[in-house]
Amino acid sequence: MRAVVQRVTRARVVVDGEVVGAIDRPGLAVLVGVTHADTAATAERLARKVSELRIHRDPDGSAAGTGRADEASAVDVGAGVLVVSQFTLYGDTRKGRRPSWVDAAPGPVAEPLVETFAQTMRALGLEVATGRFGAEMAVELVNDGPTTLVLEL
Repeated sequence: MRAVVQRVTRARVVVDGEVVGAIDRPGLAVLVGVTHADTAATAERLARKVSELRIHRDPDGSAAGTGRADEASAVDVGAGVLVVSQFTLYGDTRKGRRPSWVDAAPGPVAEPLVETFAQTMRALGLEVATGRFGAEMAVELVNDGPTTLVLEL
């Protein structure tokens, strides 16, 4: 599994003019890609890793005492999380100019794993919004920092 994690001040997903998922407070926008070898255990591990990344500001100093941007996790600050499925994270562009999607898991495999990722984050106490699997989505966000990380398990 791959995830592009962006610290944001707000984010939302729009499908056909309708907002289908949004966070209106500081948190994370997470694009999640699934490949053929991924399992529910992979999705759960990645969700825990993302939720525990110490990339947030600790406004009151309770997490580590400094108020710096890299001292608190999403769980520590009660961040909102927007999870968006993104098969293009497994696009292979090593040959030619047209990406190959052979490394991306098909929808019936990927969809439940993206949902497992989101559900695991909810179980950790985070408020999680999602996009709509397989839809043409417009993802709007305000990157905070900017802070953007790529994780892979």
